[in-house]
Amino acid sequence: MKNADLSIRAFDEVTDLHALSGIWLEASLLAHAFIGEKRLREQQILIEEKYLPVAETWVACLAGAPVGFISLLDNFIGGLFVLPNRQGRGIGRALITHALALKGELLLEVYTGNEQALCFYKSLGFTELSRRAADDEGQPFENASMRLIR
Repeated sequence: MKNADLSIRAFDEVTDLHALSGIWLEASLLAHAFIGEKRLREQQILIEEKYLPVAETWVACLAGAPVGFISLLDNFIGGLFVLPNRQGRGIGRALITHALALKGELLLEVYTGNEQALCFYKSLGFTELSRRAADDEGQPFENASMRLIR
């Protein structure tokens, strides 16, 4: 890893909620631009009120400041997001490694329109299981289901 001072710690809703929501939005605006900013900003409310509070979330920090996170629902990755200016430095890989050590197997769905993420997961050894033409809200954004086993 390129970040010797990277640490991973458990999510603290009181101190992390808005920081992680901001990381989610910044990364999503870049990676999921095809969804549209209006819809992403609407989803940000769900991230804060519904998803982060119920998920098992691990926060990647540099010098104590959050730079990325992974949210798990059992062994399903509900989200993996890294600040755009910190991507490509091993943070996402470290979060996947941490989650895989905890769970032994990881599942996820990724928008196939997010080619960077699709390539990232494949480079880590995730295998594609299936595809579906629409997302959870019925929008025409194809998703690939993937799995990684330790």
